[in-house]
Amino acid sequence: MKVLRLFDAAAIARALPYLELVDALAGAFADGVRAPIRHHHEIPRSHPEPATLLLMPAWRQDRDTGVKLVHVCPGNESRGLPVVQGLYVLFDGPTGTPRAVLDGTELTLRRTAAASALACRHLARSDATTLLMIGAGALAFHLVRAHAAVRPVRQVLLWNRTLERARLLAERLAAEGLAVEIVADRTAALARADIVSCATLSREPLVLGRHLRPGTHVDLVGAFRPDMRESDDELMRRARVFVDTREGALAEAGDILQAIASGALRAEDLAGDLYDLCGGRVAGRGDPAEITVFKSVGSAIEDLVAASLVLARAGP
Repeated sequence: MKVLRLFDAAAIARALPYLELVDALAGAFADGVRAPIRHHHEIPRSHPEPATLLLMPAWRQDRDTGVKLVHVCPGNESRGLPVVQGLYVLFDGPTGTPRAVLDGTELTLRRTAAASALACRHLARSDATTLLMIGAGALAFHLVRAHAAVRPVRQVLLWNRTLERARLLAERLAAEGLAVEIVADRTAALARADIVSCATLSREPLVLGRHLRPGTHVDLVGAFRPDMRESDDELMRRARVFVDTREGALAEAGDILQAIASGALRAEDLAGDLYDLCGGRVAGRGDPAEITVFKSVGSAIEDLVAASLVLARAGP
């Protein structure tokens, strides 16, 4: 009988180097593996912002089944806790036997960053060397490292509302051998960047299209609800826009839904998703001067692939 395995954050980090996870995700999207849109439940609490409970099931026929249970709790930063926390449960597909329980926070951080890096591999210029990271939450560290794994990033610009959190992140990135500059002028930094990655809970646009130079790739990872937004209409008008999954983006992504509501974007204007890019049905960057956008809301298939890879690398 198979033993139920437990994997903490450290074990997951060891098992999921960014490039290996990017390649595994590329294979799953190329194969057309699908997952239902996640379930949202708002949890009232005394904090001004409610928490959100996410249930994210996925399966691959005759292989594996899994579900992630996630709490998104704005305000956790002040307690020294991640905003996103959860657990992942992995089952044997044919029998339904529980195989593993994994730390959902580390799994989410790594698979989210790897999905952005996968899109970056298709959409960013091959000579992109300057990355602007907007936001200094737990995900920012992984996004920078994942992007640097697929593009020759030599300079990291870092902007965050809170300077102290920016300093802490800069120290961690510098320890990884990356040159980091904390910037106060977000507008000027946008004009310097080859890649812009944004991971916040903002409801107001932080990435403005008029400030970007030709050839920039924009990675929008926050704003996972329709009332959140990290980009403005001008960016959506100027760019070729890609998403992780069309179904998820058109149901949840505030950047996409608000641009559609304003008339800046139409659903049919979406250039493609990760299924299209990895399956070769849609070309990625075709012009060194074009601006590209990747909007991610997360897909349960990414968690399933990551969890399965952790178990496989752990051996019998």
